[in-house]
Amino acid sequence: MNDTPEYGETWVYESIVGALPGVDIGERGAIALQIAVFETAVLVLAWVYDLWAAAIAGTAAIVVAAIGSVVMLRMGERTRAAAVPAPYRRLLFGSSIEVVLGILAFVALVTHLFVFDPQQTTTPLLTVLFGADPPVVVVYLMLLILWDLCYRIGTSWWAAVVGLWGAVRYRFDEITAREMRRVNLLNVGFGVAQVLVIPFILDQPVLLVAVGGHVVAVTVVSVAAAALGRT
Repeated sequence: MNDTPEYGETWVYESIVGALPGVDIGERGAIALQIAVFETAVLVLAWVYDLWAAAIAGTAAIVVAAIGSVVMLRMGERTRAAAVPAPYRRLLFGSSIEVVLGILAFVALVTHLFVFDPQQTTTPLLTVLFGADPPVVVVYLMLLILWDLCYRIGTSWWAAVVGLWGAVRYRFDEITAREMRRVNLLNVGFGVAQVLVIPFILDQPVLLVAVGGHVVAVTVVSVAAAALGRT
């Protein structure tokens, strides 16, 4: 019997890892590889260009994204194992809306970093981190890490919304309701983990409000979903 989930019942992240031909490194291996590749690149570039302050911020983003990967995998496993209705699973996984939300978050962040912030201050955040003439390869790596993080934030948004919708729309048996509460509380945990990036944006009011507002919103919605789960 094949226990591998069908595509359309997985996050896009899971589908990409699972679809790579000849690659079977497992969940832990995929996350370890994610951390190793990004962190090695950050440390090497920090050494080459003497950007150690930026490396600390990059490491924090990598850690948060890795936590997001663990949470995504656990949420996916628990949801697929639970006796939730097929429309719930299709909406959560099959729509791939988490990608759309991740793109929206990433585009907003890039617009802020490259347009809004430079217009508002004489020393933009990019200048603080990378100097007046940022190396191209460093900016490329930064954007790659930020996309990785934004995708997981988009997934967190979508999981919170679908979790609340499911809690209001359906009645679950006791075991399923308990499992879905755990799924929603996992999402709260990922939201709380994102406070690790706050020390690096304390002088960036727009980003501070965006990150703080996101954490509060996901926490409130996910806790409400956990509390409203009915049997």
